[in-house]
Amino acid sequence: MNRLDFWLWSARFYKTRALAAAAVDGGRVELNGQRIKRGKQVRPGDTVRVRAGPREYRVEVLAEARRRGPPEEAAGLYREDPESRAARERALEQHRAAARVSPRTTGRPTKRQRRELDRLKGRG
Repeated sequence: MNRLDFWLWSARFYKTRALAAAAVDGGRVELNGQRIKRGKQVRPGDTVRVRAGPREYRVEVLAEARRRGPPEEAAGLYREDPESRAARERALEQHRAAARVSPRTTGRPTKRQRRELDRLKGRG
């Protein structure tokens, strides 16, 4: 049996075990639909919901972690819910679309550009 924070770190959801523990303590991780403490034991068959930044993962635990291994080994510890994966891909596509539409700037505006912006916004 593994502690939840150790399992999250081993499954590579977080870069360090301390970050995994902070996420559990902060309520960004749920085990079987409930907020829990970081020392809770994780067993195969449990459902874990992880919110990491703008991404959300809903996974089923397939195996216990013996150590933090390579990514291929970590991916074998869980199976992601297809709905969770689809939602993440939709959010990523929306993020990419917003990035294509937003104007690219090359730093701070010059004094002349700032004055033009002020005139456009009715401030000058």
